[in-house]
Amino acid sequence: MTATPFRTTLATTLRAAGCVFAEDEADLILATARNDSEVTAMVTRRTAGHPLEHVLGWAEFGGLRVAVDEGVFVPRRRTEFLVERAAALAPRGALVVDLCCGTGALGAALAAAPGRDVRLHAADIDPAAVRCARRNVTPLGGTVYEGDLYAPLPAALRGRVDVLLANVPYVPSGEVALLPQEARVHEALVALDGGPDGLDVLRRVTAEAAHWLAPGGALLFETSTRQAPEAVRAVETAPGDLTAQVVTCEDRDATVVVARYGR
Repeated sequence: MTATPFRTTLATTLRAAGCVFAEDEADLILATARNDSEVTAMVTRRTAGHPLEHVLGWAEFGGLRVAVDEGVFVPRRRTEFLVERAAALAPRGALVVDLCCGTGALGAALAAAPGRDVRLHAADIDPAAVRCARRNVTPLGGTVYEGDLYAPLPAALRGRVDVLLANVPYVPSGEVALLPQEARVHEALVALDGGPDGLDVLRRVTAEAAHWLAPGGALLFETSTRQAPEAVRAVETAPGDLTAQVVTCEDRDATVVVARYGR
């Protein structure tokens, strides 16, 4: 199955279907599949336009191999920048909440960071995402809840959260149709569509953030460069004493807003 001619044939097939990194994808498929039948099935799905991560059943994120089920939002490598910023702020033993958690990749990566020893809670409204997140988060001692934003979280967490991760959907509704096919066809719309200007879900998160954060706690979320000024406004006009800072990583084309509570 792993002979060079077979790999070459796979790479040629993938390249013909438009896969830019065909050789790398062929290697990943060959390393993941257990037999030739699985290789064939994976290549068929990939050439039909399924995201590579859905085909493999996993994605690399923050040094972890994160389970990714069909239909669930695929964690983007640029979002590792958000996790890195969160890790820099999280005290040892921090209470961490991962809202709109998808696969749970953000919280899992933070929980797995050396020396963090965090207490992790995560939530998502999509039942498929919750099932997937439990596979990634539960082995790290975390708990995943199903529901809308803060609604399913235990009331005992109010006022105690040190780090609130919220990788909310932020694509404007009118731009969802412009996304690559892999996203708009194979990922849940609820994980992509952020409303007319892309910030509807974010405003709901910021409106309640101060009720959940501990003094000195931080809310971190990803946005686009274009949306950053309005995202900051959403933070600073929300109830509570929240101040926002925009941080960027040009190498990963990542824009993150860090909002501190009570500082």
